[in-house]
Amino acid sequence: MFKKILLLMMVLCLTVLSVAPVHAEGQLKVLSTGAKVIYPNSLTFNISAQSDVKITEVRLQYSLQSVGFAQVINEAYLQFSPSTKVDTEWEWDLVRIGGLPPGVTVKYQWLLLDASGERLATPFAEVKFDDGRYLWNTLTEGKVTLYWYEGAHSFAQELMQATQSALTRLSESTGAVIKSSIRLYIYANSTDLRGSMIFPQDWSGGVAFTRYGCIAIGISASNIEWGKRAIAHELTHLITEQMTLNPYNDTPPWLDEGLAMYNEGPIQLTFTNNLNMAIQENRLISVRSLSSPFSAYSSISYVSYAESYSIIDYLIRNYGKDKMFALLDTFRQGSTYDGALQKVYGFDMDGLNTIWQASLKTSN
Repeated sequence: MFKKILLLMMVLCLTVLSVAPVHAEGQLKVLSTGAKVIYPNSLTFNISAQSDVKITEVRLQYSLQSVGFAQVINEAYLQFSPSTKVDTEWEWDLVRIGGLPPGVTVKYQWLLLDASGERLATPFAEVKFDDGRYLWNTLTEGKVTLYWYEGAHSFAQELMQATQSALTRLSESTGAVIKSSIRLYIYANSTDLRGSMIFPQDWSGGVAFTRYGCIAIGISASNIEWGKRAIAHELTHLITEQMTLNPYNDTPPWLDEGLAMYNEGPIQLTFTNNLNMAIQENRLISVRSLSSPFSAYSSISYVSYAESYSIIDYLIRNYGKDKMFALLDTFRQGSTYDGALQKVYGFDMDGLNTIWQASLKTSN
């Protein structure tokens, strides 16, 4: 088994090599730099340098291409024996951070120092953390690029059409629109998808990496209808993040998950049955409680998702698209949960809970 894993890692190893220009003014020179991807486990950076005197320090600075409010630059000090010729590398063990999404760009540069005090900084280089285990095809429409490796072109076209339809539905019901480009990776099945993740859950069928503008979903030709709903769901998470991102606060789970459920289309019977049972047994979860992470117990989580859908449906039906857009924009300004609702609708979470639950009991 170990030999098979070792062979697989060797096959999957992608090497990106870039030769840095020779530093002409001094004696400290970088001969070459490179980056080696072993997806999804690690990214190894290597450098070869020389000087007339011993090289005493080699540092690597690297950053990820993601959405944020400050540029975060990480730094690694390499361990090596000082010498006039240095060939060394540093491995970024991605297991420690839970992995990275496919296609994310990593920007990096090397900083060196020799015994004479001469310093050298290489130009920034980039490496894409691609999942090279598969030969990806691409299809782009607007700001969405779809990647797939199994299935005909018509398969990808059908999924792209579903993606564009989901974007249209979301815009028509909430005013939310795509702001920056999105990468959509279609794995051939859930097993392949989970194989692309460091710590996958057994039930993982799709995931949205909101800060990286990336979605990964396992969809085969036999479950394409489920796949269309999954795309709409995860896509909505990304758009909601783009619409509300701010450095002060996030959005409540009932809003984020409710919009994702709503944009899938008509709610599925499983969720409706769970919601009706909760109403009959007087065990509805309050809006304030739905502002915390949902329960891991399936019986409770089904009710949480169903209620979130119902809350969004109630707000859009009774107050319209413009109010929902205003709510998203208010969250973008960093408002509190109660403050955003109060500003847009005139009631806080408790007030929403009262009128929404009353409407449920009236309609049942």
